[in-house]
Amino acid sequence: MGPFGQQLKHVLRSLARTPMFTIVALVTIALGVGANTAIFSIVNGILLKPLPYPHPDELVSVMQTAPAIGIVDCELAPSDYFTFREVNQTFQQFGVWTGDSSSITGLATPEQVRSLDVTEGTLNALAIQPALGRWFTAKDDSPGSPRTVLLTHGYWQRRFGGDASVIGRHLLVDGESREIIGVMPQSFRFLDEKPDLILPFRFDRAKTTLGNFSYRGIARLKPGVTLAQASADVGRMIPMVNTRFQPPPGFSAKLFEEARIQSNVRPLKQDVVGSLGKVLWVLMGSIGVVLLIACANVANLLLVRAEGRQQELAVRAAIGASWVRLAGALLMESLLLGLLGGVAGLCLAYGALRLLLSAAPDFLPRIENIAIDPAALLFTLAISVVAGLLFGVIPVIKHATPRVTQALRAGGRTLSQSREAHRARNTLVVLQMALAVVLLIGSGLMIRTFQALRLVQPGFSDPAGLQTLRIFIPEAQVKEPVRVIRMMQEMQQKLAAIPGVSSVAFANSVPTDGNNSTDLLYAEDRFYREGQLPPLRRFKFVAPGFFQTMGTRLIAGRDFTWTDIYDQRNTCIVSENMAREMWHDPSAALGKRVREGMKDSWREIVGVVADVRHDGADQKAPTAVYWPILMTNFWGDSTHVQRGVVFAVRSARAGSESFLQQVRQAVWSIDSDLPIARVRTMEQVYRESMARSSFTLVMLAVAGGMALLLGIVGIYGVISYSVLQRTREMGIRIALGAPQNAVKGMVVRHGMLLAAIGVVIGLGAAAALTRILASLLFEISPVDPLTYSAVSAVLLAAAAAASYAPAYRASHVNPVEALRAE
Repeated sequence: MGPFGQQLKHVLRSLARTPMFTIVALVTIALGVGANTAIFSIVNGILLKPLPYPHPDELVSVMQTAPAIGIVDCELAPSDYFTFREVNQTFQQFGVWTGDSSSITGLATPEQVRSLDVTEGTLNALAIQPALGRWFTAKDDSPGSPRTVLLTHGYWQRRFGGDASVIGRHLLVDGESREIIGVMPQSFRFLDEKPDLILPFRFDRAKTTLGNFSYRGIARLKPGVTLAQASADVGRMIPMVNTRFQPPPGFSAKLFEEARIQSNVRPLKQDVVGSLGKVLWVLMGSIGVVLLIACANVANLLLVRAEGRQQELAVRAAIGASWVRLAGALLMESLLLGLLGGVAGLCLAYGALRLLLSAAPDFLPRIENIAIDPAALLFTLAISVVAGLLFGVIPVIKHATPRVTQALRAGGRTLSQSREAHRARNTLVVLQMALAVVLLIGSGLMIRTFQALRLVQPGFSDPAGLQTLRIFIPEAQVKEPVRVIRMMQEMQQKLAAIPGVSSVAFANSVPTDGNNSTDLLYAEDRFYREGQLPPLRRFKFVAPGFFQTMGTRLIAGRDFTWTDIYDQRNTCIVSENMAREMWHDPSAALGKRVREGMKDSWREIVGVVADVRHDGADQKAPTAVYWPILMTNFWGDSTHVQRGVVFAVRSARAGSESFLQQVRQAVWSIDSDLPIARVRTMEQVYRESMARSSFTLVMLAVAGGMALLLGIVGIYGVISYSVLQRTREMGIRIALGAPQNAVKGMVVRHGMLLAAIGVVIGLGAAAALTRILASLLFEISPVDPLTYSAVSAVLLAAAAAASYAPAYRASHVNPVEALRAE
């Protein structure tokens, strides 16, 4: 066995002789390394891994901005699609797409599935070939050509059992027969969408006008083209759109020019990750701080251990061991602890990731990429080694060059050495406390944010008692718009007859479900010069009784009636904030008239309702206009109807399986071919809108809890060792008549002093660092006084509690035994 093997054997024996130290050190390291490996696996899977397409760096998202009307992320219109496809100079492939849902009938139980609508060029840009069959071509995009559909691998397996002969067969999609032309491979992913079907858009170029900004663009850049060059190319093409296509009826070309539409080309990965990147990096930094606290804790343990081995080190030096060999022995011990702790941490990370993935938060994109993969293993190895060096280097500096003669005298310890080691331990505890303050304040701010979100009045009441479900009636199934609404009213009546139901209504969407539309709104009593853009408003389409069912207060005027609907009266309802913005008082809005386009009919405001937070609890309530579910002369349609609606059913039985079964039977009693989708309580819908805040809160709370625990352990360890070192002093004090409470107070004050210094430093660091969290907070300042005060009080109380046990032991020292021991 060589020198290295002998040294390793000696280190293993040394660790085995002190099992309590070894276990505590390994658990501490495992917690720090495990938490970091778990979070790194999430960051790596979502942010760092490239998109699963050939040459993903060539893929870009093609969008626009419209600063004149306050739109940061403006989608593309069909006129943009044709122009960009025909005259671009920087794209190999270009297409537009949108996520949608489709009704499938003719296959046992009808169902509504997620679908992806694409033009030719969209899938080509991704360069993912179908596993079976073919891609869409320009012919599939052309109006009048046979209708086609692509299946994703999961849907093909689920509905067709992986039957390869499915190619060429027909599927009823939204009441229309489509030929199945291909099946995508199992590895196919389309950004953050999870479609079952892929359908071709069928834009008619001859009928295309300006407007209808409803589609997202995707392109593959030509070799050597930079993002800046592609953005400039799109900027060059945008003015061409206005000259190549006419504005729709009621709009002028100048209006589109006044919007000052600009290019917004960015890496495609940015669209997939969205704003989650900042959250994940904040979490990565927070968990990194936990590792630092763990390292400080283990460094303290190693300092105590090395001080206890001072005699051993002095003897080894005296018989010829070099400084390098002594330092190597201490470093080998710390590196071995780091590696063994890393292995244990890897097991913890694996369990934590399994727990997370089983919950599978919907807002986490690319969740299938999150795993303990080779990159995560290398990361674990790296931080284990770095951690071993971090907590091992301090004992090396303090004890690897022992003063042999001093160490051989009086048990091998001098007063200056003892004081120096004492200062090092105290410094590490102060560092732990300061880092714990930063993490706990971050956790506290997120807790305060979550509390503030829960106190928000969303504009509807008792979401747990509201059952929601989505119904879509295709035009191919029911052509007449009035018949569509009559069918929906019949469903409403059937649902209302279910025992326990107090009210039922429907609308094109419910608050916070992400199904929103926004457009310009003109007011009759406002003057607009040619091309002047009115403000954007949120548009919703509702049936009579919707506000009552949702629990949205009627501030002024009245609700829609069924007479309004079937007589197609020109009426509308507005939100309170819009009424106050335009007419200063809700009642003053009644009787005013508004319209969507210059050629649309003026519609009288008959009611004003309370503001609703349609975009989630953490977003301000948008100014909103509520249109009747059936109208004439709207958006260029002679009769405008919402074929896809969400029913809201108020009942104390909402969410129960027996109730859902009765709901399905009620709907299918009207039409057994209608699929029912998105069956959720309103509470579930609302909770999903707060999912990101909840996730961040839980992760930061875990980090803060670990930091608090490690900080308490650190203070307890330092105070306990200090009491052990000062046993003789405590015995003399008690022998001379010092009261027990005075001895307790002295020890507790020492712990409290260390904690207080750490808290003060931590408060300063938190004030600087928590500003990073500003975009994640809701109605809470990054320097919230209540949070800072509460965290300080909790840490000081925890420090007092951690100091009390050793203080109690110190106050009960037997003076005779203490003096005899010395």
